[in-house]
Amino acid sequence: MAQQRRVQLSTQRPTSTVCVLGTELSLDVCGSAPKDAIAFHVQGTPGVKLYVVHETQSVKLPSSVGRWPLAAGAEVLLAMDALSKDVGDEKVRISYFREAGGVPVGRAMLYLTCVEVSLDADATRSGAVSRTLLDKTTWTWGPDGHGAILLVNCDRDDPKAETPDNRDTAIRSYADLKDMSQMVLRTRGPRTIFTGHRLVLHVDFGDADKVGVFYGGNSIALEEYKHVLGGSKLAYTVKPSRHQEESVFYVEGLAFPDVGFSGLVAFHITLLESPEKGLLETPIFTDTVVFRVAPWIMTPNTAAPLEVFVCSVDDNEDFVAAVGAVAEKAKCPLTVCPLLENRQDRWIQDEVEFGYVQAPHKTFPVVFDSPRDRGLKDFPVKSILGPDFGYVARQAPEGASSLDSFGNLEVSPPVTVRGKEYPLGRILIGSSFPRFGGRRMAKAVKDFLVAQQVQAPVELFSDWLQVGHVDEFLSFVPAPDRKGFRLLLASPSACYQLLKEKQEEGFGEAAMFEGLEGVPKPTINEILANEGLRKFNNYVQSCISWNRDILKRALGLAEPDILDIPQLFRGDVAAGAEAFFPDMVNMLVLGRHLGIPKPFGPLVGGQCCLEQRVRALLEPLGLTCTFIDDYFSYHVLSGEVHCGTNVRRKPFAFKWWHMVP
Repeated sequence: MAQQRRVQLSTQRPTSTVCVLGTELSLDVCGSAPKDAIAFHVQGTPGVKLYVVHETQSVKLPSSVGRWPLAAGAEVLLAMDALSKDVGDEKVRISYFREAGGVPVGRAMLYLTCVEVSLDADATRSGAVSRTLLDKTTWTWGPDGHGAILLVNCDRDDPKAETPDNRDTAIRSYADLKDMSQMVLRTRGPRTIFTGHRLVLHVDFGDADKVGVFYGGNSIALEEYKHVLGGSKLAYTVKPSRHQEESVFYVEGLAFPDVGFSGLVAFHITLLESPEKGLLETPIFTDTVVFRVAPWIMTPNTAAPLEVFVCSVDDNEDFVAAVGAVAEKAKCPLTVCPLLENRQDRWIQDEVEFGYVQAPHKTFPVVFDSPRDRGLKDFPVKSILGPDFGYVARQAPEGASSLDSFGNLEVSPPVTVRGKEYPLGRILIGSSFPRFGGRRMAKAVKDFLVAQQVQAPVELFSDWLQVGHVDEFLSFVPAPDRKGFRLLLASPSACYQLLKEKQEEGFGEAAMFEGLEGVPKPTINEILANEGLRKFNNYVQSCISWNRDILKRALGLAEPDILDIPQLFRGDVAAGAEAFFPDMVNMLVLGRHLGIPKPFGPLVGGQCCLEQRVRALLEPLGLTCTFIDDYFSYHVLSGEVHCGTNVRRKPFAFKWWHMVP
């Protein structure tokens, strides 16, 4: 339905007003009628379309009816579909009558000027701004959805700047402009009409701190771009150029969706009219366009690797070399964070999570900085944030726990669950559920993840672990069949079954940890006879089985989609569990190349039986297993290969706005 505006008429003097292309004017024919008038007649010049609304019927003029009764509710509607060449070049005359056949007892004249005022953005999501018949005031999801998209401008295009671009109000480079979405104001019609009226671009008070708008007028020089909207600036008066019909604004997001912010932001352009000197302006037309701020999106293990990160510390030279060898096999660049930057903090998986943001016109990676803030706390800002590499962080005012480290943040590959599609997968976080009390992920982090909407988080039980991270008992690897992946779960049951098999084959005296100095070397017989260890692992298995059932329901998995990786744990219920030998599910996944913690299992026929079993499970899927010795450099410090590495991965081919959350 066209936007409609009521216009008051007068028989004392002519009235002038503006009709904006695509809108309707409703003429108050009753309000201006002389006393005792009982009928009216309407005439308009050729550029005006007229309708009389009488007894709920709308009749297009001219019609066979010459005069219309001035009954309650009588209304004249008009529209114009061609721009005026001059101010007031079209008109409408209303004649009032006391009785049939009499002369008019009064006339009201209305002079009209038709102009175009339109605020547009990329509502079709094509990557360019165009005029559209779509409803710009709404934003809809799905492949047939519409609505413009805004990126949080959280990279740092100027290397000299100290903060991300969304924390300043300056344009420092053309690259900065390219991160922003365009919003185009079109004004057409007699230019003098815009000198007598005011055009105001404005944003709602509640949205002002979420966006920034820049405008350079007719210039393309960087220094001419001024910050005109956002923050404390709620409105900006636009002065249309006499020579250009379009004014291009550049819009940046300042904040990601979060608690209290759905991600939707509305901008309005309002045409104001001054009736007489000394009187307040009145709005006569408003056009609105809605943007949604693009969410931060995680990538799963199964996505193609683009860059591997590892820290170099005093005692991990061989580990860094081994990770580099796997990265080389996968043809993936390796970035080593030096000691000066990591300050003896090797747990790069815990410090950051790599993801990305995407709009039709641009995609760039964004690193999510955890509240953990140990030796690596400055690394994301100093070494990762840069041109087309964004940064976002959340703090834990209540104090960070181990569950706020991002080894406790994973995402599944795409899944379909009971007909509901999750084309970007589902985020997995560890919690103390179903336990009362215990550790939980910081509310600020969890709220942020939920608010992104596109990777609906699933809460798992991880507080049974000493460190408490989901990557200690699960991982995903690519597969050529079924859902395109396998879920790997650590399994004490599978480990006991394997060791029992080897005992029955006569290898009961084969020992663990051969070749490691100063490490006790229990045999298969001793492990199987250790009732305390078995009881504790029964408890661990029950915790993992609880998570298995959650994952099957939340990800729509069946048993053939899950592989049980032999693994034992030690510890006690109060202190939590840790891996008895290097935790093999805590692996580095680079396409079909896997960097797996070397378990140092019992040697059977000269081969580690644990490695053999894992190869037998994974190699039929086309995967290559490389076992990395992380025993003294990571395992004894309660972490493994995945904890000590991080990977930036290729974004999903699927566009997030095509989904229906």
